[in-house]
Amino acid sequence: MNTDIAILIVDDEPGFLDVMHRRLGKRGFAVRTTSTGSQAIQELREKNFDAAIVDLKMADMDGLEILKIFKKMTPEMPVIMLTGHGSEEAAREGMALGAFDYLIKPCDFEHLVQTINSAVIDWEDTPRPQEKEDT
Repeated sequence: MNTDIAILIVDDEPGFLDVMHRRLGKRGFAVRTTSTGSQAIQELREKNFDAAIVDLKMADMDGLEILKIFKKMTPEMPVIMLTGHGSEEAAREGMALGAFDYLIKPCDFEHLVQTINSAVIDWEDTPRPQEKEDT
């Protein structure tokens, strides 16, 4: 079911990125990882993704700011907020800004996979943008 589902993960913890890349890759997801908001924005400019997982607290740009930019660039792409620094206020703000869901680290891996699949299923009927060309 996960074949060809492209996921962008944005987190400033290299160990977390490595583990998620390997585990989601084993499930058949096509995973790209970045450790900064600016790298994530560049990735989204160059490639279409079916969903993004964004950490709330990062050094260069917080996850809510990344969410706002992603929603301007690709409004229909589901964004899952994932953080170890969760608060109800941040969760409400993320959802108000258009996040698909908000999960607290450490979250159950099976729950994360189900959330990604639900996000992509919700997006299946949404028209996709043209594939971005290499520049």
